[in-house]
Amino acid sequence: MIVSTPDPSAVDANRSAPLLPSGVLRAFLLITGLFFLWGIPNNLNDVLIRQFMKSFAISRFEAGLVQSAFYLGYFLLALPAGLLVKRKGYKAGFMTGLLLFASGCFLFLPAANSGRYVFFLMALFVVASGLAFLETASNPFIAQLGPTATSERRLNLAQAFNPLGAILGVLVGTTFIFSGIELTGHQIAVMRDQGTYTAYLHRETLRIVAPYLVLGTVALVWAVMILMTRFPTFIRTREHTAEISGNWRELLRYRHFLFAIVAQFLYVGAQVGTWSYFIQYAQDYAHTPEKTAGHLLTYTLGAFGLGRFSSTFLMKRFAPGSLMTVFALSNVALLLVGIFNPGTIGIGAVLLTSFFMSMMFPTIFAMGLKGLGANTNLGGSLLVMAIIGGAIITPLMGLIAEHTHSTAASYQLPLYAYLVIAVFAQYMRRYEANLMVTTTFEI
Repeated sequence: MIVSTPDPSAVDANRSAPLLPSGVLRAFLLITGLFFLWGIPNNLNDVLIRQFMKSFAISRFEAGLVQSAFYLGYFLLALPAGLLVKRKGYKAGFMTGLLLFASGCFLFLPAANSGRYVFFLMALFVVASGLAFLETASNPFIAQLGPTATSERRLNLAQAFNPLGAILGVLVGTTFIFSGIELTGHQIAVMRDQGTYTAYLHRETLRIVAPYLVLGTVALVWAVMILMTRFPTFIRTREHTAEISGNWRELLRYRHFLFAIVAQFLYVGAQVGTWSYFIQYAQDYAHTPEKTAGHLLTYTLGAFGLGRFSSTFLMKRFAPGSLMTVFALSNVALLLVGIFNPGTIGIGAVLLTSFFMSMMFPTIFAMGLKGLGANTNLGGSLLVMAIIGGAIITPLMGLIAEHTHSTAASYQLPLYAYLVIAVFAQYMRRYEANLMVTTTFEI
């Protein structure tokens, strides 16, 4: 890596570099489909939290353990996934991830029959373990599927399909999991006296099963399609280079990479926490029914998807670091409104944060991978491990909400996260401005 005053001709050459080289469209579309696929279970969790509070009669903090179990799977399996991809290649990572994903989905049936909340947490852990393999393999794969100069745009484009899956997940959850039955305390007491309350809770629990059985079947079909696909030659060459040359200790020398891990940890915590308690926020301050609140959540995901596509376009005109700074500070302002003016206006403000958070995960990821060379796959696995932020910040938001008796107050944690992300974006803007590009991408 050479640090110097940027060469204007080199910068122009990188800006004009192709998003996708010839011969890779099939692989790009197939792996981009995975971004859509794992968006579904990620945001079904937001529905599950509310459903489990009802069907198991548990607190917000206990329901928040859904995200803890889910993102613990990401944390524990991301590094083994990175090592598998390094030694056996991307296809092994994709296949392992999809098989684990499907297995976890099928475990929802025995979990429901058992009537035990902990078994659902175990099934979610298996699902997340599979997604850890998929994300660890997919993000670096897309980032390396073309010129380094367009890696942020390429990854944002692929990630833009993730919120479409997320929207589908919330719609499926709202339609097929939420029954629309919301009992009052008096109705619960009457049902307990009549001995029908336990049966009601079991019926509510069984509503969770069918969407996951369908999702597991789709994962198996996708695994077959990937197994039958031949990846580009230059990707296989890079896999071989990583296998013989990678050394994780070298990653400690890259300060921009270490900062990216911190930023990713905070971003995922902010995103997951914001969405996990959005339904509760809407119910607390606008008294919306659960199905209406669930549909409001789909609007946040729509804003998220619109933001992903918009940022992909905007990066052709503005530096990713500058754009992410503006987006992060915009979310700070919106969350101030959501915290201090809860109600209809606050709901709108929290909803809009999804538009501005949209570019952060893929942009932080692509920025963190720059210059890692043979250690790209291992670096990607560590960035995926940073998803553990969702498991830590979400229950912390639940504790703040319970302690202060205010869901709005818990949104201060995402606010602080966006402040740090804005600092990271400025750091990367200066870092990239000092890089001289000495080579061009070759296939």
